[in-house]
Amino acid sequence: MKIAVAVFPGSNCERDTFNVLKNNLRIDTDLIWHKESNLDNYDAIILPGGFTYGDYLRGGVIAAFSPIMKQVKKMAEKGKPVLGICNGFQTLVEAGLLPGALMSNISLKFICKWTKLRVENNRTAFTNICMKNSILNMPVAHQQGRFFIKNEDLNHLIDHNQIVLTYVNNKGEISNDINPNGSIMNIAGISNEEGNVMGLMPHPERASEPALSPLRSADGLLIFKSMLNYLKKA
Repeated sequence: MKIAVAVFPGSNCERDTFNVLKNNLRIDTDLIWHKESNLDNYDAIILPGGFTYGDYLRGGVIAAFSPIMKQVKKMAEKGKPVLGICNGFQTLVEAGLLPGALMSNISLKFICKWTKLRVENNRTAFTNICMKNSILNMPVAHQQGRFFIKNEDLNHLIDHNQIVLTYVNNKGEISNDINPNGSIMNIAGISNEEGNVMGLMPHPERASEPALSPLRSADGLLIFKSMLNYLKKA
C-alpha cells in the first residue's frame, strides 16, 4: 500500500499530512511534485491544504490545470481513493471531479477555528469506519470555504447521498449560527457518487494527534484510517 501526497506551489499542509500517514499510521507515503506524470505505483492520493499559486483568480483554479491532475482523474476513474483537503477540495471542484463551487466566506474574512462535524454518509472511502451521525472535531482555516451548488445539483447530491459531513452545534444539530462560512445546508464535505473521491474544508491532519489539539482530538485519524480500511478491502 502506497499513498501519494501532492505538492503544489503554495500548498502548505503537505508535510502535516505526510507526517500523519508516514509517522503516525506507518504507511508508505511519498510527497509528489505537481508536475508528476505517472502515479501508477500509488493506491491513493491526497491533495493537501494551502494557497496554491497564491489563490490568484480563486482557490484551486490554477492547480486544477497542473500536470498531476490528469493522473488524479485516472486514479478516480479506477476507483482509487482521492482526498482533497481545504485547498485540495477547491482543486477537485475546479477540476470537475466534484460538483459545486467554493466561494468566499459569507463574512469575507479568513476563518480559523475548531468545528463540530456530523457524519452524514459513512459509506465512503474516507468515512467507512465512522458511525453515521457521529460527531467529529476538526479545525477549519480558509477564506474561500463557502460551498455553493445550484438547486437541481443539490437535489442530486441529496438523492445520491453525496453529502458526507456537515457543520453542527454541540447538540449535533444543523443551525445557521454555527455555520462558519455560509455553506449551503452547512455542508463541510462531499463525495462523488461512487464515494472514492471526497473533498472537505476542515483539516483532518490537524486533528490527528491529541497532543497538538486544544480539544485533545484525534478525530481526523478516522478519515485516514477509513481510507486504509477501504484499500485493504479493495
